[in-house]
Amino acid sequence: MTEIPRGRSETHDGDTHLSRYAFELPHPQAVVWAAVASPEGLPSWLCEADPLEPRLGGKVVLRWLNGDTEVSGRVTAWDPDHVAEYTVGAPHGRIRFHLEPAAGGASTVLRFTNEFRGDRDLLLDCLAGWHDHFERLRDALDGHPTDWRQWTTGRWNELRELYAQDAAPWPKWVP
Repeated sequence: MTEIPRGRSETHDGDTHLSRYAFELPHPQAVVWAAVASPEGLPSWLCEADPLEPRLGGKVVLRWLNGDTEVSGRVTAWDPDHVAEYTVGAPHGRIRFHLEPAAGGASTVLRFTNEFRGDRDLLLDCLAGWHDHFERLRDALDGHPTDWRQWTTGRWNELRELYAQDAAPWPKWVP
């Protein structure tokens, strides 16, 4: 099983956060692309996307399946098989998936960034939330999509506590 390393976050201007994750998934790039950049793949680990117009400037509406959050915006970067970026309303802001082949080409490196504004609690919520979702992405790619009817906050709570412990005292970068 692929271990998802902890995300890192940099804070600017007091309340603008840029969170980053980078990890390798043992799946071909085309398979990972379908999971992060298609209305068919996203619900298995993250959210519904309806609509998702797959082009620069296209409309996107993301509806999280583990709650009632719905955000709309635009596709702000689109390079098929490589980059999908959605800029949506609060609390999620700019969400960017950058894919590249790992050495040998059988695996994919996912570099993810999320830029948003909010307080320290929202930052911790988002770090834990994205980490939890990336574990779900890993599982979905391995043939075990999330059954959102069975979702609980248990794993998210564990992750949030880990990120909160890492952040005390609050540094500029959260490991």
